[in-house]
Amino acid sequence: MSSSKKEQGVSSGFTEDWLPVRSIQSNMIITRDNHKISGVKITPRNIFILDPDLQNNILIALRNFYNTIDFEFWLVVADRPVDISVYMSQMQLLLNETSSPAIRKLILQDIDKGETFIRNNVVDTEYYFLFKTPDVDLLQKRVRQMINGLATCGLNASMVSNSDLRLILDNFLNGGNTTEFGTVMPV
Repeated sequence: MSSSKKEQGVSSGFTEDWLPVRSIQSNMIITRDNHKISGVKITPRNIFILDPDLQNNILIALRNFYNTIDFEFWLVVADRPVDISVYMSQMQLLLNETSSPAIRKLILQDIDKGETFIRNNVVDTEYYFLFKTPDVDLLQKRVRQMINGLATCGLNASMVSNSDLRLILDNFLNGGNTTEFGTVMPV
């Protein structure tokens, strides 16, 4: 599409024409208006298997943590496909090396369960806090603040990676469906 058509407000059918993403680099999405989007990825933890007092302590700590956040943020939940192909290969090798009928039966049960996961497209659910600012130093300060605050709640968090950010955009743009093709860019 020519630049004169873009200036007149004519939209195209290409996603990159309406999505304000210029690039993903250094664990940040860089927008066309030079804002940086980054955040933290939280390692999931099932607190409901803990004793009730510990559950309450974690929930109170989370409430206090949320109340200390003095900037706009997005809480994003994204599904990442689980790749168990290496595990399945290891199970097959172990099966081939094992002669004990009892152990073979256990390995075959694991292989069957793995094949069920593959057939049903099992995913890991991942949780992210994302935020936007034009200032890289402020962005890094907020990442540290989030990681430390979540640690006081008993949760592990780390800065999002380029891969995490691509996954979030892919989930957003494709309704959670995994794409298996490369990016097509107009010439």
